[in-house]
Amino acid sequence: MLTLGAGMFAAALYWQYALGEDPCQVCIQARLWVVGIALIGALMLVLPDNRYTRFGGLILLFTSSVGLGERSYYLYEIENFRGDGSCQFTLGMPYWFAVDRWFPGLFEVRAICSYTPELFLNISMAEALIFIAASLCLLICISALRLLFEDDLVRTASTYDD
Repeated sequence: MLTLGAGMFAAALYWQYALGEDPCQVCIQARLWVVGIALIGALMLVLPDNRYTRFGGLILLFTSSVGLGERSYYLYEIENFRGDGSCQFTLGMPYWFAVDRWFPGLFEVRAICSYTPELFLNISMAEALIFIAASLCLLICISALRLLFEDDLVRTASTYDD
């Protein structure tokens, strides 16, 4: 998750600075969810590896993936002229979480919501982010189920070994 989040964040910065695609309010909000995914991945690397921390990490990752999916879908609706289309030129975060003022080069809103750039094969960035978020949610659910039934699988395997 750390690698995925860092890669997605680097890609967003590449599109912003190398390709000149300025981010809108919703893009920056999606970017914050991506940073959250990377930070959760980093946190899971340093926490003790046990069932409880893994399950807690999966819950946090699922929450972040749903947040990313929601923001990506909202942006998809805007670029396809559906939904309310409201977007501000400010990030809209509370004063105690002013990342746009603390790190303007990373989180400053620089455009009004209208469209996302095309990545490849006519797939927009919003569509790709929806797919990534949905894939993450599915992967996290599978991982959580495996974790929940891990003891049963180990117990069943040891029964067959006897």
